[in-house]
Amino acid sequence: MTYFDAASSLPLHPVAREALLAAFEDGWADPARPHREGRRARLLLDAARETAAEAVGCRPDELTFTTSGTRALHTGIAGALAGRARVGRRLLVSAVEHSAVLHAAEVHRDAGGTVTEVGVDAGGRVGAGAVAEALGAGGEPAALVCVQSANHEVGTVQPVAEIAAECRAAGVPLLVDAAQSLGWSAVPGDWSLLAGSAHKWGGPSGVGLLVVRKGTRFAPPGPVDERESGRAPGFENIPAIVAAAASLRAVRATADAEAARLRGLVELVRARVPESVPDVAVVGDPVHRLPHVVTFSCLYVDGEALLHGLDRAGFAVSSGSSCTSSTLTPSHVLRAMGVLSEGNVRVSLPPGTEEADVARFLAVLPEVVAGVRGRLDAPPPPAAERTDAADGADGADGADAADGVTVDSLGRLCPIPVIELAKAIGRVPVGGVVTVLADDEAARLDIPAWCAMRGQEYLGEPTRHTYRVRRLA
Repeated sequence: MTYFDAASSLPLHPVAREALLAAFEDGWADPARPHREGRRARLLLDAARETAAEAVGCRPDELTFTTSGTRALHTGIAGALAGRARVGRRLLVSAVEHSAVLHAAEVHRDAGGTVTEVGVDAGGRVGAGAVAEALGAGGEPAALVCVQSANHEVGTVQPVAEIAAECRAAGVPLLVDAAQSLGWSAVPGDWSLLAGSAHKWGGPSGVGLLVVRKGTRFAPPGPVDERESGRAPGFENIPAIVAAAASLRAVRATADAEAARLRGLVELVRARVPESVPDVAVVGDPVHRLPHVVTFSCLYVDGEALLHGLDRAGFAVSSGSSCTSSTLTPSHVLRAMGVLSEGNVRVSLPPGTEEADVARFLAVLPEVVAGVRGRLDAPPPPAAERTDAADGADGADGADAADGVTVDSLGRLCPIPVIELAKAIGRVPVGGVVTVLADDEAARLDIPAWCAMRGQEYLGEPTRHTYRVRRLA
């Protein structure tokens, strides 16, 4: 099996493994105790904090170790909002934040707070101007802004330094979710809070970090104790913390060279996939992106079936497609970007990936996609489609073609509504309209995306679950 899901998690780095085993010998005691064993544990904890702080670019006393990246985000958001409760209760989040941030935003809203969502462009990028506009909108002052350093699904890198400058000018703290980028580089800019997760860079799971820079108003959510400045209650997992810090330093030492190498492999994937697989859209910002992530969506493909097919072919990848989650709703990231969600695949290359591994992936992908499309009876690619259907071919009589065609896909999941639309478009003349009835939430994304890819006109959703498309060619 070739593992291409580094953005989800990485195996334990060799340095982390060595540090973990060594710390089990000396880091088992309570670091709060003054006896010799406690002092030895405290030395390990302090050294790990200094190592992590150096990598992040903060003071050691600004950094807290938590039990996960999610816990760091939840604590950071709750503490920052509580610390600025007298200023206001408005929270700004980008539309493509990790679900951990969005869940915290829901809790804030349910408690009577206000949440403002800042949109992104088609590449998934948050504009500093959009943040500035959102900060100035509305009567209630903003209490906190949350923007990730790089997107977890499509790899788009955000202009954090520019956004931080806008937040600083408005006197509002910025919390950065740096989980995806911290293993590659420090986050630039004058941000106020930052969160990270060790398993993203090859550290052990169960370790996160939260940075609260001096001068940032912060009230730790209770109950609290004397551990980690009251921001992460409970006994510290010193061996895991030591391993997390050691592995962060180790991956940073080779990050620049590895990033350059992996970026070349990602460019190969970005170029070759659309050439070898028809009807594919590569998504995410083509320039401002992580060096190891590439994401693409395939028309007429069931995302879950595609991932299972690639797994059988020996490749572990991920997806933001609606068909790979129990919610049966499109990825909120793809929805915010307004891009195709069908058959979505995220390839994230771990350090050490060889060109031969990528070449094998590119060799098997077309066959796997074709197999899924064949089982779904998908239409052929544009070059092979019939062009004489305007006169009522494919079984449509003249009256039907003149009046338009209605496709009933109610109760059917992606990508069936789009497949049926593609088949029906040839049954109407140029200028004719196809109406699609579909209650799968993915249709709201995928039907407009199909129109853009096929050069047809999307007329909108006049009523709920009803989509209209005009044939232009």
